[in-house]
Amino acid sequence: MSTAVVVEGPGEHRLVPHEPREPGAGEALVRVHASGICGSDREVYQGNRPEGYVRYPLTPGHEWSGTVQRVGAGVPESLVGRKVVGEGFRNCQVCDRCHAGETTLCSAGYEETGFTQPGAMAATLTLPARLLHVLPDDADLGAAALLEPAACIAAAALKANAVPGERVAVVGTGTLGMFAVQFLRAGSPADLLVVGTRRDREALSRQFGATGFRTKDQDLPGGFDVVIETAGSADAARTAASLLRRGGRLVLTGIPAPGADGLDPTDLVVRQLEVHTVFGAPPDAWAHTVRMFAAGLLDPLPLVTHELPLAEFPQAIELVGSGDPKVGKVLLRP
Repeated sequence: MSTAVVVEGPGEHRLVPHEPREPGAGEALVRVHASGICGSDREVYQGNRPEGYVRYPLTPGHEWSGTVQRVGAGVPESLVGRKVVGEGFRNCQVCDRCHAGETTLCSAGYEETGFTQPGAMAATLTLPARLLHVLPDDADLGAAALLEPAACIAAAALKANAVPGERVAVVGTGTLGMFAVQFLRAGSPADLLVVGTRRDREALSRQFGATGFRTKDQDLPGGFDVVIETAGSADAARTAASLLRRGGRLVLTGIPAPGADGLDPTDLVVRQLEVHTVFGAPPDAWAHTVRMFAAGLLDPLPLVTHELPLAEFPQAIELVGSGDPKVGKVLLRP
C-alpha cells in the first residue's frame, strides 16, 4: 500500500494510506523518487516555523525528484515518463512581481509545496505542470532531489553576478555552502575562498573547486569582489561583509534568529557595499540549476549521507537536527 507522512501539528505525525490525486487541467501527477529533508522541515515538525508559513495538517516535502505518471487537460502528453523536479512556490502568475519573474515575492501571498500545500513525502505528488523542470533521461534522481536547495543558491549566484577572474568567497560549509562553491567555481574565479567552522569540510570544499579554506577563528583575508553567505547566523553575515573590498557584492541566503544583531549600516555606506538577499528560488534560478546539473557542473551526490524509507520520518528529522558532523543530506524514499 502507498503511504504518506502527515504532520498533524507540532510534534505529531502519522503514516497514512496514500491515494494519488488525479491531475486536473494544467496539472501533472508525479511518482516521487526521493524527498530531501532540511532545517525548515524540522521547523514544521517542531512547530517553530514562522506564522503564515505553514498550514497543518500537512504532508511535508519541498525538496524532491520524480517521474511524471499522468497529466491533466492542456498539458503535453510528452511529459509522461520524463524525469522532473519542480518549483515550490505556487505563485499567482498575474501580479506585478510574478510578471517581473520574482515569483517568490508573489503579491497574492505565500503558498509553497510542503508547507501550505501537500508535499512530496508521499508516493505521489500532484502539482501545476508549469512548475516542472524536465531533467535529462539519464539523470540520477537521487542526486536531483537536492536541486531545490541548489536552486536557492543559484538565485544567490545570479544576484552576485560574478564575472570570470573576480575573487569570490563563500561563508558556510553546509549543503548550501557546498552548492555555492560549485556555482561560483563554474564562473572561473581568480580565487574561491571558503570560510566555515568545521575543518573537516575543507576536503569537500576543495573537491568542489575551492582554492582556499579558513575557519572563522583564523586571520581572514579581505579584498573579495563577491561573497555569498549560507550559514544563517548574524555572525556569519558580519564575517561575510568583512571579506569584501570597497564596493563589493554580498548575498545573504541564511535566515538568522529573529532579533539578531545585523550588519553595521555605517560600514555598508562608507564602503558602498552592495547587499542582496534570497528567499526561495524563482524560475530563472531553477532553469540555471537544471542546466548546470545537466552539464555535469553540479554534483549533489557527495552531500547525501543517509537514505531512509518514508516510515522512518521521525528518525530522519532527528538525524537532521543531531549536530553530528557525519550527517549531511538525508533523503526519504517512498
